[in-house]
Amino acid sequence: MALKLEFAAKSDVGRVRKKNDDSAYVGQNLAVLADGMGGHVGGDVASASTVLDLIHLDNPHTPEPENALPDEIQAANLVLNELVASNPKLSGMGTTVTSLLLSGSTLYMAHIGDSRAYRLKDGVFEQVSKDHTFVQRLVEEGRISPTDAESHPHKNVLLRVLGDSDASPELDIQQHEAAPGERWLLCSDGLTDVVPDPVIEQALRGTKDLDQAVNDLVATTLQNGAPDNVTVVIFEVVESDDVNADVTDPYEPAPNTEQLTIAAEGDVEASAVLLRHEISQRPHLLVGAAQLATQTGQIPVVTQSTGERRAAALLTHRSPEASEILDPAVEPERPRRRWFLSALLTMMTILIVVVGAWGYLWTQTQYYVGSVDNRVAIFKGVPQELGPISLSEVDSVSNVPLDALPEYSRQRVQSSIHANDLDHARAMVQELLVTAKQNCPVQAPGDDDKENEQRDLPDYCKEILR
Repeated sequence: MALKLEFAAKSDVGRVRKKNDDSAYVGQNLAVLADGMGGHVGGDVASASTVLDLIHLDNPHTPEPENALPDEIQAANLVLNELVASNPKLSGMGTTVTSLLLSGSTLYMAHIGDSRAYRLKDGVFEQVSKDHTFVQRLVEEGRISPTDAESHPHKNVLLRVLGDSDASPELDIQQHEAAPGERWLLCSDGLTDVVPDPVIEQALRGTKDLDQAVNDLVATTLQNGAPDNVTVVIFEVVESDDVNADVTDPYEPAPNTEQLTIAAEGDVEASAVLLRHEISQRPHLLVGAAQLATQTGQIPVVTQSTGERRAAALLTHRSPEASEILDPAVEPERPRRRWFLSALLTMMTILIVVVGAWGYLWTQTQYYVGSVDNRVAIFKGVPQELGPISLSEVDSVSNVPLDALPEYSRQRVQSSIHANDLDHARAMVQELLVTAKQNCPVQAPGDDDKENEQRDLPDYCKEILR
């Protein structure tokens, strides 16, 4: 019995935000939702790049489906690192990812962050994904109740996301046997922050038309204030009536946009053409920042899949043309005047010295947040070295120990966080201090033995909680 997905999806910027950092794609075999973060320049790039890197998995015959999503999400994470390396303004961007791949009669799931996946199967409604948040960890440790977690002021503090600070992020991987009639809902926290689970359940259970269910949930979010972007994907597993479902249909060839030239020159409009062609070959819905990327080419994601994109980039490092290789039988022409070569070398040396001096002076106007002696510190300069010469020096050392920070924040500090100026760096240190305090154990309700509690705290918590 062949299975496929029937689907609906919608994304809205909400009542407060000025741009949409959410992205989602859903087709007959793949559903993926990403909620980007990173301020005014990075969230939409992170979510759109990640979603568009996964769309080529939307086919009924994905090789090694149990590894496909994790491998491609890890590859998408490397793309985010590459984007940050080419544009430091994107530093610190990240995204959640919640994705499901249907292959045969199995749904393969990969998840990171606090976007959610709900399932309605055999009359049972449940949240299948787990939030990777600071508050969820408090619930699991029994320090607060699930009811308290819903109104906790730091419920959106993430412990795990896809982003430029972790080369190999830890994903939650699951497999579920699929059955006709079961429904799934993927959503960003813009929905779950203002719409309670019973309302979500009622929409999934009580509304037959998937488009109507999606529209109703987004409308309810907007009525409740929608302080964040909201994105909802709903799909139902159905039997496929395609007699050729077991045969992979050949796609039309991609338009001749000179793929290697695109990778080399960054032709954004041609990249968008390739993406639009790729997704046009199958039934699908694309919403949010990823839809904007393919329509306008504002986000430079190149070629049809991550592997091909990288291959194209590598192939652009071409070997010398045959005409550029000297014939060993032909002696090169010697310069007529040796002084010309000496003058040229002298000018090049002077130019290198001038440029180097200017570059060093420029680095001394830069600031970043890093670590020294296991503490958060502010550095003046850039985190680079030229041989024995360091291009940065410590400006000040805070009282925030690295051990007090959650893993995600600690890795960001260790990899250096760019600051716009000294005031910006100081503000980031204060934010890290707040994060460190939140990461320390809190007093359980009803426990008045503060002296014993302080004694049991880690030393670094005692220091920052004074």
